Amino acid sequence: MKISVVIPMYNSRETIVDALNSIKNQTAINYICEIIVVNDGSTDDSLEIVKEYAQQNPDLTIKILNKANGGVSSARNRGIELASGDWIALLDSDDEWLPRKIEVQIGIISQSPEIDFLGGPFNGEELRILWKKIDTLYKASVRDICIKNFPQPSTVIFKKKIYDEIGGFDETQNYCEDANYFLKICSKYNLYYYPELLIVYGRGKRGFGDSGLSANLSGMYKGTVKNIKELLFRREIGYFFYIFLRIFNFIKYIRRILIVKYYKYFRFGD
Repeated sequence: MKISVVIPMYNSRETIVDALNSIKNQTAINYICEIIVVNDGSTDDSLEIVKEYAQQNPDLTIKILNKANGGVSSARNRGIELASGDWIALLDSDDEWLPRKIEVQIGIISQSPEIDFLGGPFNGEELRILWKKIDTLYKASVRDICIKNFPQPSTVIFKKKIYDEIGGFDETQNYCEDANYFLKICSKYNLYYYPELLIVYGRGKRGFGDSGLSANLSGMYKGTVKNIKELLFRREIGYFFYIFLRIFNFIKYIRRILIVKYYKYFRFGD
């Protein structure tokens, strides 16, 4: 089992070394055959920082791919395309793996070889799908991911053959593009979730409303609507479930707006 780690990077000078160190500190680093950093047109000195890191850590196989800025999906796709490993592990440049991340996931996959894709929680997340709490290894369905967008990309590891067979992330989609891809994978392969915390996401920020693309709640909502429309078009969900999801996600959108306003009010005052 050889794992290629793919890191999309854009203006990440403050976080990229911590991300790389979290790979370097893996207890099962011998399974990692390469680290592919895709520099997505950074305008800061992120690229120089990674080059210096690679020189200082010659025991790590760090490959750097430069490309014009095209967004996180195009960066991930280019990295996965270049990968030589039979498994792909994703890591965003502002996230960090906990030391046993790869060790734990390899152990699970070894015990359950039917797994094609494995993800998990972030920042103390407790996954609930409506009334159902997920507290053990769980095989997800398309309906599950429609209701609760999971897993977070930096938690996942999946077989390279998935990309070879169905392609990669939708490069025209800027919001909820991870859920879009994971839904496609879930419909054709065995997508599993394991609830042990194995990463630190965005240095502890919430999954929405704080910063970056996730701060655009309207964009996230529109991305979700696009995803479920595609599922309906492909006949992977029925019409009545589609209507339920439209109502459910609109309520979730309004709730998130109120949560963000609440936090901003108490952080900065009226």
